[in-house]
Order: sequence, then structure tokens, then C-alpha cells
Amino acid sequence: MTTASLDSSGAVEAPTAPPGADKELKRRERRDNWVRRTPLMPALIFVIIMTQLPFLATIFIAFSKYTAFSGNQGFAGLDNFRTVFQDDAARSAVFTTIKLTLLVVGISLVLGIGIALLLDRTFKGRGVVRTMMIAPFLIVPEAAALVWKHALLDAQNGFFNGIITMVWGWFGDNNPPQPVWINSHPLGSIVVSLVWQWTPFMMLILLAGLQGRPMDVIEAAKVDGANSWQIFTKMTLPHMRRYIELAGLLGAIYIVQNFEAVFTITSGGQNTANLPYYIQQAFFAGTGEYGTASAAGVITVIGTIIIATFALRTVLTVLKEES
Repeated sequence: MTTASLDSSGAVEAPTAPPGADKELKRRERRDNWVRRTPLMPALIFVIIMTQLPFLATIFIAFSKYTAFSGNQGFAGLDNFRTVFQDDAARSAVFTTIKLTLLVVGISLVLGIGIALLLDRTFKGRGVVRTMMIAPFLIVPEAAALVWKHALLDAQNGFFNGIITMVWGWFGDNNPPQPVWINSHPLGSIVVSLVWQWTPFMMLILLAGLQGRPMDVIEAAKVDGANSWQIFTKMTLPHMRRYIELAGLLGAIYIVQNFEAVFTITSGGQNTANLPYYIQQAFFAGTGEYGTASAAGVITVIGTIIIATFALRTVLTVLKEES
């Protein structure tokens, strides 16, 4: 219990806390914090078990002489990483992964911004159009790759060659060109399929950013004579910086790890094998090289972080120059 007393001048001194009150208060705060956090512990433990433990095991195997047939034969040091870096196929996979990521993320961001600007306007049926635009992102990646390979890009029965045949038929030409899209543009075929699927993801994030703009400030700028391009470059883009960062970061992480499109459309042929496909081949195409495949997996994670950081800094530099 606190007490108050009079000093020599007759003024009332502030009440003093009894000894140990601060410790008791801190103890109660810690107890309250644990009470709030305890319900989250099962989910946190589950996430750690499902994500971090496999990654730690991958790092351990990457430094081990480990195959599917002979098991763990001891510590390998950096031999597995040296094998990956000395492999021409691995170096090609690294460059393909970087190229694929930059192309898909860059094109998807540009298209996402354009579509988000259109869908931010008020028009009849806007909700239906938004739902239709999101649909490609909801398709299973393997199914999306199969649609592009067999329904759209197929040389004999594909949609695009069917359009060419129809247009040529209007002019009486019964021998239209029938491009073999996947063979002539293997990496481009993968890029188009991934852009088609990931542009809606970018659009969703960027549309959320557009809807958070301070419209009163924009209206004031219009009154002051600012045109649409000035509003977009000087106000909209700086406001959307964090949303562009988020979309680019998440897109880069997922595209670097993409396996389905490469495996389904080209099977890694014609220099289209990326790091995930190389990892799969390192294990299944040989003697089950766990160590080499795990080392390539660790490199993929590091590459993901590097590419995401590079993309983020590039976007920030462009936005600073624009503003």
C-alpha cells in the first residue's frame, strides 16, 4: 500500500511504491504476455516443424556424402557445392532462372499496373470482370502449364494456330503457316504461361494499393491543372511503392522456385532448365545424389534472396528518380 507524507515546506510528497512493486509489475506483464502467446504456440511449433526442420536437414545433407543407394557416407565439406558450380548444366540453370524470373516478374508487374488502373475505374460489371481476371491465378500450376502446352501452343490442334488457319482461310489460302511455338520459342512459351498466371496476383496487390490513394489530394491536383500522366508519375507511383515492392518480392520468390511450367512445357530442353528442374534431375537422373541435389537447393534459396533484393532495390531506384 502506498503512503504520502509532508515535506518541510508543508507540500505533499508523491506516494512511494512499496519495495518490490516494480518486480511484481514486470512479473505480471510477463505472465500476461505468455497467456496471450500460449494459444499461438501449437501453430508456431507446427510451422517450425514443417518448414525449418526440413531446411536444416537439407543444409546438413548438402555437406554430406549422401545417395539414395549408399546412404550417408560421412562429411563431404564443400564437395557438393563444388560439383554444382563446376557443372555446366547447373550454371546454365542459374542463368535461366535469373532470366526467367526477371522477365516474368517485370512483365507481370507492368501488365498488373495497367489492369489495376483499368479495374480501379467504375463501370458496369466491374465485379464480374475482376473475378474473371483473377481466375488464371486460381488454376493449379500443372493444369495451367498443360493448357498452354496442349490447348494453346500445340502446333496441330492449338488455339493460336487455329486462329492463323481461320484468318488465312478468309483470304482463300488453304496452306497457312503452322508455327511450332514451343520448339521455336521454348523459353518464351514458359514466360507467357507464367505471366498469364501471375499477372492477376500482381494486379490484386496493386489494385489494393490504388484503392488506398488519397483521392482528395488527387482531386486537388486536377484542379491545379495536373494531367493524368503527372498524377500517375508524381502521385500514384510513389504511393504504390510498397505495393510494387511486395508484389515484386513475392513474385520473384515464387518464380525462382517454379518447377511445373518448365517440367510440363519443355521438360528442361533447349536451355530452359531452371534450378528446381536441375535439382530434380540431379536426384532422379543419376544415382540419387541427395548431397548434390541438396546443395543445389541451398543455392536456390540464396539465389531467391539475392534476386528479390536486387529487384527491390531496382524498383526503389526507379521510383526515387520519378519522384
